[in-house]
Amino acid sequence: MTPALVQRRAAVVGTGLIGGSVALALRGAGWHVTGSDVNPVCSARALELGVIDAVGTDLAAEITFLAVPVSSVEAAAREALRHGGVVTDVGSVKAPLVAAVQDANFVGGHPMAGSEAIGVDGARADLFDATTWVLTPTAATDPAAQALVHSVVRSFGAEVLTLDAAQHDHLVATVSHVPHLTAATLMDLAATRAEQHSSVLRLAAGGFRDMTRIAAGDPSIWLDICIDNRDAILGVLDDLLDSLVVMRRIVAEGDSAALQERLLLAQQARRSLPTGAPAAEQLAEIRVSIVDQPGELASVTALATELGVNVYDVEVAHTAGDRRGRLILVVDADRAASLAEALRSQSRVVSVHELA
Repeated sequence: MTPALVQRRAAVVGTGLIGGSVALALRGAGWHVTGSDVNPVCSARALELGVIDAVGTDLAAEITFLAVPVSSVEAAAREALRHGGVVTDVGSVKAPLVAAVQDANFVGGHPMAGSEAIGVDGARADLFDATTWVLTPTAATDPAAQALVHSVVRSFGAEVLTLDAAQHDHLVATVSHVPHLTAATLMDLAATRAEQHSSVLRLAAGGFRDMTRIAAGDPSIWLDICIDNRDAILGVLDDLLDSLVVMRRIVAEGDSAALQERLLLAQQARRSLPTGAPAAEQLAEIRVSIVDQPGELASVTALATELGVNVYDVEVAHTAGDRRGRLILVVDADRAASLAEALRSQSRVVSVHELA
């Protein structure tokens, strides 16, 4: 008689929009999900909606996702790590957190996804599909812990990008934090103008609505973000102000050639934004011999990011009694050779295999 498969167990701390979406994605992948929230009304609502299977703490959880405000992640991580299992988070500021939580089973994470919806009622199982999920492992991170988080978030449909935590914070200031502040500023400007002319907001068409959509999100999460990532945000705001000064001069001088050049560059950059994973015939598998110790997987995946190589899947295979393991990466076939060469230059044993 074939034994019944044991259902994998996960926990989500914080059952709002992102935590609820993580829970739905986990349940969609077959996991049993236990949820908790500092506000019991939120966790009760998540249970009522079928977002989670149970309310409380699951000491048998294989992985725990922390979806709490940035200022609360460190304490929540320490508490979750006491219970065992692998712990990751979804906060958008990483450097202070990973410096504070140096644990082999903690993997910093940040899904580049969101919605103007607020709370668990807006949660969606497909929120992370075709988005980028950043992981910020450190030299202390257990390769098996990083591989687990990588594989789970890949099952949500997300592409995984490995970055140094400080590098993440500087980059995300450009693509997330300052855009949100800009959207809020534009919305405030329109609202102020509406006080002078009631038709302003009625004239808001698709372009304005697209640019300001994120301003409708929960404002409370941005208070901590602007404190913890203040320096990076200020740097990007300064660059934005400089760019706006240049744009103002171009418009004021009627410099059509310069205006067209800037608009064309923006158009090309926007159209080149990456989308989705390629078909199997465009992928290759890289197998790397590694020492089974903290930081090994983080080193390899960080190198892939540095070379611009997307890692679509990752697995760490072990041989009983052997301190060495085999790391298996699935990457773009046309970039596999460059990554393999870079790994060999580090005296690693590497092989490349086409998937098609």
